[in-house]
Amino acid sequence: MTNYTLESMRRTPAGYAWSRFGEPEYTTWFDENIAWKKTCYIGDWSFLWQHRITGPDALRLISEHTVNTVKGFRIGQSKHAIHTNSDGKIIHEGVLTKFGEDDYLVHGRGGFWLRFNAERGGYNATVAQENWFILQVSGPLSIKLLHKLDPRDGLLETGYMHVSPIRIAGHDIWALRQGMSGELGFELQGPIELKDDVYAALWDAGQEFGIRRMGGRGAPINHLEAGYPTIATEYIPAIFDNPDYLEYFMSSMPKFALPAYIAGSFGGDSIEDYYRTPVELGWARMISGDHEFPGREALLAEKENPRRVLRSLEWNSDDVADILSSFVLDENHYTYMELPRDQRGFMWADRVERDGRVLGVSTSRGFSYWFRKTLSLATIDVDAAEPGSQLEVVWGNPGDPEKRVPVTVHPSPYKAPHAKDSLLDAVQ
Repeated sequence: MTNYTLESMRRTPAGYAWSRFGEPEYTTWFDENIAWKKTCYIGDWSFLWQHRITGPDALRLISEHTVNTVKGFRIGQSKHAIHTNSDGKIIHEGVLTKFGEDDYLVHGRGGFWLRFNAERGGYNATVAQENWFILQVSGPLSIKLLHKLDPRDGLLETGYMHVSPIRIAGHDIWALRQGMSGELGFELQGPIELKDDVYAALWDAGQEFGIRRMGGRGAPINHLEAGYPTIATEYIPAIFDNPDYLEYFMSSMPKFALPAYIAGSFGGDSIEDYYRTPVELGWARMISGDHEFPGREALLAEKENPRRVLRSLEWNSDDVADILSSFVLDENHYTYMELPRDQRGFMWADRVERDGRVLGVSTSRGFSYWFRKTLSLATIDVDAAEPGSQLEVVWGNPGDPEKRVPVTVHPSPYKAPHAKDSLLDAVQ
């Protein structure tokens, strides 16, 4: 097994992480950025992993390894399930749906953690990997597109973070009311063999509504605008202090799913400096004290008295322009800044400072064409997190010239999310 160290994770990865979305661009990344605000888009997230959890102890397995409560967990309901280590640092997180009594499906890396614990014994539960597609259809006109394809009323009655059946191209699949752009939208889910038929039907019907395909260059910007922290981008999964699980995890994953790579001006002393807790990433509301799980006491204490919180940072445009112009004007230029953001799968972590004091870490730096702003997410000290506060981000890889960029603190999400209310008005 590869020996992952902090130094090895600062090397450039061989592949481009966002190539999992298909083409880098289908029209242009700024055209695709506008589509999720004005019309609708289709994004292919079928590279995620699914595990079905069944058996009499399925719910106990989930509960004992997840910070979320499972009390009142209804059939058809989904949760943003978060798994932590004994220190309360995030191992994995993803979407968990209850499809029936003792029948659950988890999307994302968390299925590997649950399977690992199930196989260690003590649970009358089976965790088996499945292969589903996930197609995000989001944007203000997305509900009109889906209602055109299936005009039954059930879809319009779907609550936020709930699934409803939908029929597309003659196939019965699932529609989860949730979207990573913060806009109105659904994730369509079903067995992978149905994907091509469903995609073609969505694309053909979507022409009327100005649909766009979401490419790899634009996709991470909707996470940034909508304040959705992402594994290996906002945090390193806390798997390196558990050698048994690390070996199990890496042996189960395809080659492009390496844990993370690190870049930027923040110089952590150990991999643990890049771990994060749910509180730091804005997920404190998910933490429930009504059951036992790893890191429970630490997280409940942090929830009551947080040290750092998630914010959006708006970078000064003149200073960003100075960084960009240095590539063609200065021999000793600043660290390269790609637009709309780096594609190589780094956790690009930069220091956030005020008067030379480190207050936190900036991640996911990217350019929003919609807002014409350079933005980043940041976990910063509570006493520096008041919206409107003026701070600095230090841009530059170790050994490169450093550029101090003034930034303004904003709430996260930067872009106000779509109201999670009735869908009926959206089809009028």
